[in-house]
Amino acid sequence: MSQLNARPSKWLSLWCVLLGLILLATGLFFVIGGGKLVSLGGSWYFVIAGVFTVLSAIQFFRRKSSAVTIFALVFIGSAIWAVQDAGMDFWPLVSRLMTLAGLLLVAMITLPALRKREGKSSAAKPAYAISAVLVVGLVATLVQMFQPHPTVANGQELPLVPVAKDQQQKDWDNYGNTPGGSRFVALDQITRDNVKDLKVAWTYHTGDIPLSPDGNGAEDQQTPLQVGNTVFLCTPHNNVIAVAADTGKQIWKADINAKSSVWMRCRGLAYFDATKPLTQPAAPGSNAPAPVNLPAGAACQRRVLMNTIDDRLIALDADNGQFCADFGKNGIVDLREGMGDAKDPSYVLTSAPTLAGSTVVVGGRVADNVSTDMPGGVMRGFDVITGKMRWAFDPGKDDPNAILMPGEHYTRSTPNSWAPMSYDPNMNTVFIPMGSSSVDLWGVNRTKLDHKYGAAVLAVDATTGKEKWVYQTVHNDLWDFDLPMQPSLVNFPMKDGSKKPAVVIGTKSGQIYVLDRLTGEPLTKVEEQAVPTANIPNEQYSKTQPRSVGMPQIGNETLKESDMWGATPFDQLACRISFKSMRYNGLYTPPGTDISLSFPGSLGGMNWGSMSTDPNHNYLFVNDMRLGLWQQMVAAAPAKDGAVNNGGEAVNTGMGLVPMKGTPYAVNKNRFMSPLGIPCQKPPFGTLSAIDLNTQKIVWQVPVGTVQDTGPFGIKMHAQMPVGMPTLGGTMATQGGLVFIAGTQDYYLRAFDTATGKEVWKARLPVGSQGTPISYVSPENGKQYILISAGGGRQSPDRGDYVIAYALDK
Repeated sequence: MSQLNARPSKWLSLWCVLLGLILLATGLFFVIGGGKLVSLGGSWYFVIAGVFTVLSAIQFFRRKSSAVTIFALVFIGSAIWAVQDAGMDFWPLVSRLMTLAGLLLVAMITLPALRKREGKSSAAKPAYAISAVLVVGLVATLVQMFQPHPTVANGQELPLVPVAKDQQQKDWDNYGNTPGGSRFVALDQITRDNVKDLKVAWTYHTGDIPLSPDGNGAEDQQTPLQVGNTVFLCTPHNNVIAVAADTGKQIWKADINAKSSVWMRCRGLAYFDATKPLTQPAAPGSNAPAPVNLPAGAACQRRVLMNTIDDRLIALDADNGQFCADFGKNGIVDLREGMGDAKDPSYVLTSAPTLAGSTVVVGGRVADNVSTDMPGGVMRGFDVITGKMRWAFDPGKDDPNAILMPGEHYTRSTPNSWAPMSYDPNMNTVFIPMGSSSVDLWGVNRTKLDHKYGAAVLAVDATTGKEKWVYQTVHNDLWDFDLPMQPSLVNFPMKDGSKKPAVVIGTKSGQIYVLDRLTGEPLTKVEEQAVPTANIPNEQYSKTQPRSVGMPQIGNETLKESDMWGATPFDQLACRISFKSMRYNGLYTPPGTDISLSFPGSLGGMNWGSMSTDPNHNYLFVNDMRLGLWQQMVAAAPAKDGAVNNGGEAVNTGMGLVPMKGTPYAVNKNRFMSPLGIPCQKPPFGTLSAIDLNTQKIVWQVPVGTVQDTGPFGIKMHAQMPVGMPTLGGTMATQGGLVFIAGTQDYYLRAFDTATGKEVWKARLPVGSQGTPISYVSPENGKQYILISAGGGRQSPDRGDYVIAYALDK
């Protein structure tokens, strides 16, 4: 009999030792890490909880039932603290309590055996009842982890507005659908009511899988074009393909096979039809577009234009893919002409050229944080027929339109425009989003003109390139907060009931600016707010920065210690220590020689995918990413012939210690992540928002994307938990009450109800996508299609060459 009693006692002893070791490790981690946090001025919770957890562990080693009581007190205290610290926000409570609840469940199940060993009543019923409550709570929490938790849920049902026959969309013949970048589809065959029936109609393989030897920069980010029954595609190596819109059957292919060492991608194309009349501007003071001189019957009446990653502007016959012989030299214009030293990869063109009347306008991406001596950010306009340069806008010259003299080159290292541009035919005006001068994080050598044009919206006449106005969104940008997206041209509703032509643009700093299209003046309130400085000698710090307070702020709130997050309390504590160890004063915390935090970082909040609009309800749809960046300027001898940053954008490229040639500093930086590789601030890490331009309020904001195809240490979690992940790619809205997005970190194309933000459909993609969807009706069969290009997401090793069209069965 004694042997029978000894056996359970032995197993109980081993179990208590194991549980005690787990609690001891937990408690010591809390005490040591919590002590560090307290020394930084942080919360005392972890120290207190850690001490009691260690006491519980000791009692488990002694096989005392009081161990369970002590740990129950730890959990109760933690629950009270969690609500005080985080409110009733779901994901922060999960981080604080779920691990502890699991440990308490195990402890509570052990309680009856411990009490029996002590000769007490087992108290099995209350112990198991509490265990059952914990199980129910854990299961309910687990279920809720697979449900979206909107950060704003005010959406109300709106009626569908039928498309008038005379307003039905015929073609998607501009990068943003319209010259003004609406990304709105005036088609309603596919609606929020029948979208559930969408099926794959056809799939095309481009044959160009975005791969590079070091994985640095080869990506598929295209938005295709559609004209009639033809879809025009471009690939990461700038091959151009025409396929039938109704079947996906290839019509022609132009093999360009451009190469760059780090930035293989094509975001889009431009299209021009010389047989159609040019729109003549009606706005006062506007110049007419230059006339087109192309004889009837000449080749290339319809042409596709593309700028390449190796700095060429190419014109192809839209009917057969042949080079247009009358354009430049046999269809090619050399964009390095006048640029001086512009070796690969310092100057690369990735965004689609902008067709502005009869002028093709191009900018160019200048690599970040490489050197103070880089190619200039000149913007140029070319005749769409001949390829002859009509104008240049050099932001480094007092007369930006001055003609280069023989042997001259455009001013070096000036603010550049790498993102897509917009065009208003009624004004014959191009709206250009500007970046900063090189290098991004150090501005000691910046000129008066650098300060004027950096991080600004620039409006120029499409025919002459003359400046109309410029509006700046960041003064002396030290955060890489260049304007990253195509400006959206909307008719903005005013308080008196009228509508005013406006330019709306989102920024990396999570702000949205609404500017008068004629004057560049803000139409919603912008405040100059005082900001701190740092300790870089002779830096030209601005004492104030603009904040667009009249429009919603998206994902750029000033973080607090309580905003720190982790999948467990352990990485949450690590994030709290990291957060409290850094200098951080909110959005415009400048880099210095200490470690500082920038949130949102240089990738977020909004990026090149741009916004979409719904003119029927005056809604604006915005997707964002929330990835903080820590950085430290490290004194270093100016690199002359030594290593420099290669300017790439693979997942971890540009992180760590990065030299900045020509400055006295290198910069040490990395994403603000937990030890598990998860963003340190609470979810969501990416959202989709609807903004009502009538009220300038967020109607709804939902997390977008799950952890299914990503996870800690790069291991896929295979779990559709909609925490909301960073997005890279744009949205498309339709008159069927839908907004589509594919640029998430999981492999899906999704449709959301534009009125409520409810996800109403999704389709699994073979690989991730960074493209923007388009939609059109084929004139051959009358079907509406949703089209997406999927070549793989930046964070994923999975790559492909898919173009997939969806349609209803009918």
